[in-house]
Amino acid sequence: MRTRLAIKFDAALERWFPERRVFLKSDTDTRFIRLRPVTQLVAFTGSSLLVAWAIIATAIILMDSIGSGNFREQAKRDQRTYQARLNDLAGQRDVRATEAHAAQERFNAALTQISVMQSELLESETRRRELETGIEVIQSTLRGTMKDREAARDQVVALTEQMGTDGTGLAMADSGAGAPMDFVATALAETAAERDQIARDAEDALLAADELTEQIALMRDQNDAIFRQLEDAMTISVAPLDKMFRAAGMPTKQIIDQVRRGYNGQGGPLTPLSFSTRGEEPSPDALRANRLLNQMDTLNMYRIAAQKAPFATPVKNSFRFTSSFGYRRDPKTGGRRMHKGVDFAAPTGTPLYATADGVVVHSGWSSGYGRLVKIQHEFGIETRYAHMSKLRVKVGQRVSRGDRIGDMGASGRVTGTHLHYEVRVGGKAVNPMIYIKAANDVF
Repeated sequence: MRTRLAIKFDAALERWFPERRVFLKSDTDTRFIRLRPVTQLVAFTGSSLLVAWAIIATAIILMDSIGSGNFREQAKRDQRTYQARLNDLAGQRDVRATEAHAAQERFNAALTQISVMQSELLESETRRRELETGIEVIQSTLRGTMKDREAARDQVVALTEQMGTDGTGLAMADSGAGAPMDFVATALAETAAERDQIARDAEDALLAADELTEQIALMRDQNDAIFRQLEDAMTISVAPLDKMFRAAGMPTKQIIDQVRRGYNGQGGPLTPLSFSTRGEEPSPDALRANRLLNQMDTLNMYRIAAQKAPFATPVKNSFRFTSSFGYRRDPKTGGRRMHKGVDFAAPTGTPLYATADGVVVHSGWSSGYGRLVKIQHEFGIETRYAHMSKLRVKVGQRVSRGDRIGDMGASGRVTGTHLHYEVRVGGKAVNPMIYIKAANDVF
């Protein structure tokens, strides 16, 4: 059976690969090699596979070369685009810095104006109280004078009636007793003069009262203008700060309550106004002034809270952002990895600053972070500054916003000189740009 199949297979191969003989001739002998169809098939198949492999390998190498060239060009284009974007961000950052500086100056000017207006308001209120007291004294004097004048008139009438009806008096007058008559005439003249003087004093008092009334009306208009300016200044000052805290996701009411608990002393210029000691209801101006004082107190609480939260940039010199918060390609391993902060790139030795008031809880080497500084702030916030070349603070040291805490470097797990900046709330990393952008929109 096998022989028949072999014969049929050889016959089929004979059509495509007929048997061939290769003769090898020498000087003394002639030999040949018989190439059977199966041998030719094996040789042809091997040659075909070898040629196909060479073609495929050449195509792969060619395609890889072309692809590498395209990838390099794409990488260069991406690099140019990224560089342009960085330059644009740097320009925007400079503009934001200029706007922040201008806003800070406006904010300081508003606070100064508020302080001046508050002083003017208190002075005008004191002056108004003095004028009201003066009017009350004048009115009291005028009422007493009017009573004295009426009493003098009654006395004159009584004396006149007595002189007209008293026969003894008339007899004494007929007998030449002129002394009592002279006394009565003198008393009448003095009473008339006193009456005229009282009338003039009353007229002068009325004129003075009218003048004081006009002054009080003018002062009320001035007070109303001062109140309006103060209310506008409060609105302009408090609203952006409230927006800044809300943009950072911080509960403003809880923060203000927490700051107020830490600064709960009372007294001084922010004590509620009270101009009455008789238990009377406060006037509309007093209520308005107290509302303004409460708003100023809230503004002061916001100012304290803003100083304790990281609403600032840790690098004040020229820099560029090299990596944002979130998942990214690891520059060391190439894998996908969570980046829990933002990176600022600048020359080695660039000063680094604390972004809020706080206490240094770590200052030293930390695996991966290199030379690391951790600062604990209020409201459960912690900031981290990594990869420094030099540390300038110690554990337990209290720092304020803007204090220099170290120099930029390339310590730890890095590919170049930069600052890795983190913000953690309750131990959980959050995007630091939330605080930086919120501060830029206000300051």
